[in-house]
Amino acid sequence: MSAMRNVSWDRRTVLRAAMGMAAAGSLAACGGNTGRGSGSGDSLVQYFHAYGEAGTEQAIKRYAKAYKDANVTTQWITGNNFEQKLFAALLTKNAPDVFEFHPQIQLIKSGQVADLSDIIEPVKSDFNQADISSHTVDGKIYGVRMIDDPQFFFYRPSVFEKAKIEVPQTLEELIEAADKLTTSKVKGAFLGNDITTVQNPLIWSAGADTLTADNKPAFNTDAVAEGLTQLRGLFTSGNLLLDSPTDWWDPSAFTQGLTSIQWCGMWAMPAMIEALGDDIGVFPFPKVGSAGKQSVTNGGWSMFVNAKSENLEAAKAYVKWLWIDQKKYQEDWALSYGFHIPPRTSIAQSATKLKSGLPAEGVKLFNEFGHFDNIGWTQAMIAAVNDVMANSVRKDADPKAQLAAAEKKVDAELTKLFG
Repeated sequence: MSAMRNVSWDRRTVLRAAMGMAAAGSLAACGGNTGRGSGSGDSLVQYFHAYGEAGTEQAIKRYAKAYKDANVTTQWITGNNFEQKLFAALLTKNAPDVFEFHPQIQLIKSGQVADLSDIIEPVKSDFNQADISSHTVDGKIYGVRMIDDPQFFFYRPSVFEKAKIEVPQTLEELIEAADKLTTSKVKGAFLGNDITTVQNPLIWSAGADTLTADNKPAFNTDAVAEGLTQLRGLFTSGNLLLDSPTDWWDPSAFTQGLTSIQWCGMWAMPAMIEALGDDIGVFPFPKVGSAGKQSVTNGGWSMFVNAKSENLEAAKAYVKWLWIDQKKYQEDWALSYGFHIPPRTSIAQSATKLKSGLPAEGVKLFNEFGHFDNIGWTQAMIAAVNDVMANSVRKDADPKAQLAAAEKKVDAELTKLFG
């Protein structure tokens, strides 16, 4: 499992309670019972997915150990099903007190996550305001953003130059580039093993959106359908890497020369630079259709407090200490293991590692084309669009019919959430 993956990684429908209980039973084996503080106060458990960058698990446990007001145990959850294990555990009495996830309104509507306005308000102006907005419902802020993770296409300028290829501005140009760059040993492009990671950028780049500002489905458009048809063409062309040993969030397919273009995240830049030097460039997901606009996914992770925790105040105090007060740890987490953009403006502005070269290009694309989490876009909605990708790109179903079916499912979810 690698670095900070975006909301769309390996999404499945939220587990039903029965499945959840069963999965939670096996959770005791996950992670390790280390990272306890020296304090004699409350005991807290925090859940993290297993980040791919070396040193991340040790860092989180080191921060926890430095906290003196509670004993903090870290469950470091490996494998591709962090979300399933988290959602299952939240239904049991062994639920974590503190956990990382993405802002999603069903967690608020179900009373699962605590209102953190009181700890964030005093420093609210020092956060990227898009991160504040994406965690706010009815004026209350739920969750503290830890890192922002832009995702884009990586390529090697020397390879493009040799093949006389310009950086693709449109999806057609990307497909042509993949064709020109494919050889018997190297595939032209890699969009992840199941391609779902590019579903949101495809929607945004086609000039559409997941939801409107007043929470209505906004993705079922002719331009999105046309983009799906084009992706289907790419999928069947033989120019796409479809069986990479590691998935899109790991840079290996690119650094080992299995593909010439890879969708990946900014977190992978240090590993890429170590492997390939400065012969690396990035570009956004290209325009889809004439009304489209290039787009960059801004993924990332946030820290939440379980509203049903028996140690609610202690959990909030720990989150405030680590993710509000301890700027040195926040900076360490964002910049020492992979490259992430600190959501705290003051830390981002002093982050010298992001000021030049490839990271600076990434920051520029993030600022110009980035799309942040939509708190109304839930697991079930993500799963509905995953099905569109599976059926119309990997199989050969009609994109318009698939989008209409997904819209129906998303509408039903929105009705449940908003009435």
